[in-house]
Amino acid sequence: MSDPAPHVAQTLDALPDMTDLLSRSGLEFMQDVLSGALSGPPIGATMGFSLTRVEPGRVTFEGTPEFPVTNPMRGVHGGWYGAILDSAMGCAVMTTLPKGRLYTTLEYKVNITRAVPIGMAMRAVGEVGHAGRRTGVASGELRGIEDGKLYATASTTCLIMDANG
Repeated sequence: MSDPAPHVAQTLDALPDMTDLLSRSGLEFMQDVLSGALSGPPIGATMGFSLTRVEPGRVTFEGTPEFPVTNPMRGVHGGWYGAILDSAMGCAVMTTLPKGRLYTTLEYKVNITRAVPIGMAMRAVGEVGHAGRRTGVASGELRGIEDGKLYATASTTCLIMDANG
């Protein structure tokens, strides 16, 4: 269940710190962001999407691209697809990590299958296929909430590391 008004950090000091990260498993961390116990990152608010569901190995973001994320051809910029899918896939990898471990995206790929209309509500789901000691691999799908159509697929490889080096 998601908070209807999640807390989004407005400054660097409002973002979770290393103590927040290291005192929780990745799943607990993501659940605390979803509940509002920890602030969420401003990228979602900037681009019009937010975390809506957290499960072990699976994370959902929902959002609606609006005018600020359009390209010169009046379409939704490919970076919006990438940002919401990278968030979903990376956060899915995060849910698999024990206390003291972190991840970062090494690479991701997005395949856009159709144009998202401005103002259309979308759902991005990231799902882990592999979470090992050093790498995590996840896939993602972006679908219209009302029409259920597939708008993009994605894949990622994440580096998994110890928080203390």
